[in-house]
Amino acid sequence: MQFLALVALACAVSAQTVNKIVLTNDDGCVAYLWLASFFNLDVGWAVAQIRAQNDALNAAGYNVVLSCPANNESGTGSSSETPTTLESPCEFDTCPTGSPATGFNTTDPRLNYVNAFPVDAARFGIQTLAPEFFNGSKPDFVVSGPNVGNNLGLAVLFSGTIGAASEAALEGIPSAAFSGATGDEVSYTTLTTAPASADSEAAVIYSALTVSFLDVLLASSAPILPSGISLNVNYPSTTSCTSVSDFKFVLTRIFADPFVTDVNPCGNPHLPTESSVISMAGCFATVSVFDASTKLDANAANQAIVLDKLASILTCIN
Repeated sequence: MQFLALVALACAVSAQTVNKIVLTNDDGCVAYLWLASFFNLDVGWAVAQIRAQNDALNAAGYNVVLSCPANNESGTGSSSETPTTLESPCEFDTCPTGSPATGFNTTDPRLNYVNAFPVDAARFGIQTLAPEFFNGSKPDFVVSGPNVGNNLGLAVLFSGTIGAASEAALEGIPSAAFSGATGDEVSYTTLTTAPASADSEAAVIYSALTVSFLDVLLASSAPILPSGISLNVNYPSTTSCTSVSDFKFVLTRIFADPFVTDVNPCGNPHLPTESSVISMAGCFATVSVFDASTKLDANAANQAIVLDKLASILTCIN
């Protein structure tokens, strides 16, 4: 029995490691290029949240390649442009003016920037980096975020985090956008120089929550999500929620609509809005199912598919 348990554990670990993930955001992630080589600096991207997320995914056994905008591109929605040579330094001066349109960390080529919009970074990760690092195959999933600040309601229509997740879904790659209420846009160095700061602690907590969420979703049967459908996940403030175990996930919708009947997991034909749940007392994270082409709420049939996959971690609110 002990041997069989060990075999089952090994198979579970093996199954997880085949999950190939492109990680992106809209707050910016950057890599030193010739500067890293000259000064022998082992550094990566600039923003603490994306660095913590990459660390957490790798520690959990996922096969990750990171592809993010060179600078903060918050609020750019689904804007797109051809990447260009940098006319000013990368965020936090982490790569110099004149750096190429796309680049990577010289000590870790899995850490990549794209000098364009979040959509372009996601596209570069899917179409260019994934085949290179995943032996010619596509990613299994695209993680966008965690964003600095929540993306709720109307903000979804303009969010670069949502834009990147939508791009992935429209390219046939299941995806989710993650955002957290706590934290500022600070350098990745904060994770080590000030690990007890609110920014660092929030980045670590949100990253661990994303891993726990993905562990459940990616363990479900294929397809992971319906075609053209993505998820918007929002985490509340970590001020009173200081441990991953404090959080509970709630199935929500982005926009209130009394004329539409939603899936009915808690005895109510109308799901609560993500905005109303995030504003509640308690450690409730929201999961909304949306159509990547419109960024509006998905129908009840698609909500039901997601409910079935995430039922073990979803809760009802009073």
